Amino acid sequence: MVPVGASTEVAHVFAFWESRSFYDSFMARSHDRLAAAQAGTYTDARVSLFDHRFDVKTGFEPRFTDADVVRVAHTRVREGRVDHFALMQEKVWNPAMAGSPGMVRGLFGEAPGREFLVLSMWHAAAEHGKYRQERVERLSLRAQTEADVEALTGDVVDLEASWTV
Repeated sequence: MVPVGASTEVAHVFAFWESRSFYDSFMARSHDRLAAAQAGTYTDARVSLFDHRFDVKTGFEPRFTDADVVRVAHTRVREGRVDHFALMQEKVWNPAMAGSPGMVRGLFGEAPGREFLVLSMWHAAAEHGKYRQERVERLSLRAQTEADVEALTGDVVDLEASWTV
């Protein structure tokens, strides 16, 4: 999956595991063999593991055939602001995204170290762009995002059907 408007040398790969024990089993058994087979095909890989905390809009499914783009936002939250940040995601951001035309579904995940991931799936980049343009500044003020967020990175990612397994 390649970020919209970005160099084709950047890719995001999302993997969804049925359980932590399946993930741990893969890492203990198959990972090294697969990684060795891919040696030299990429540089500067970064991997993060997030636990599903709650859905955005509807029950999340790792199915990408009904969306054209994914917005991925990786956030590091300030010390002492995690509970407020999560509450604002649930009470302010999620309802706004869920009510936006073109938003399919998403998830809110958490990793150790005050890190969070919001992954939202959209029918088209234009629909996500319209949501951003019309709502983000107002929602950010309401949610007190600046007080909560230490760092935020992300991309709008074109889905590449041939990469879906």
